[in-house]
Amino acid sequence: MARKEHVSETPATAMLKAHGVPFTEHPYEYVGHGGATHSAEVLGFDPFTVVKTLVMEDEKARPLIVLMHGNRKVSTKNLARQIGAKSVEPCKPEVANRHSGYLVGGTSPFGTRRQMPVYIEETILALPRIAINGGRRGYLVGIDPQACVRLLEAKPVRCALEE
Repeated sequence: MARKEHVSETPATAMLKAHGVPFTEHPYEYVGHGGATHSAEVLGFDPFTVVKTLVMEDEKARPLIVLMHGNRKVSTKNLARQIGAKSVEPCKPEVANRHSGYLVGGTSPFGTRRQMPVYIEETILALPRIAINGGRRGYLVGIDPQACVRLLEAKPVRCALEE
């Protein structure tokens, strides 16, 4: 029987454990610019259930997090309208790293360095289980999507575009 690969604790898994959120670990070989599509393929998951964590900012450079299906893009125009901002755009990688405390490609919405508002594509909440970054490149955790609402006070939005 193969030994299950264990990944050392991250701020994200520490936060999940501290709040009693059960999760499964899914390490995989990280490929730069592979994204959620690559991780879904390698792990045999439906890309719709792999949730990417995107650090964005509004027109006043205030950071926010958007949780989106792995095979969808964010309509920044729709998102801005729903959250009452003039505009929203992705942060530059070095800015996203500073806000979250994670490297781009390994960003988790849990255990971020800075507290930011979190928005979640509402169709994610209808899924029984999601895979989301566990705070390290090449590492996803499987959780109930409702944990995002409970722990992060994630607000549902409708801003998904087909990729």
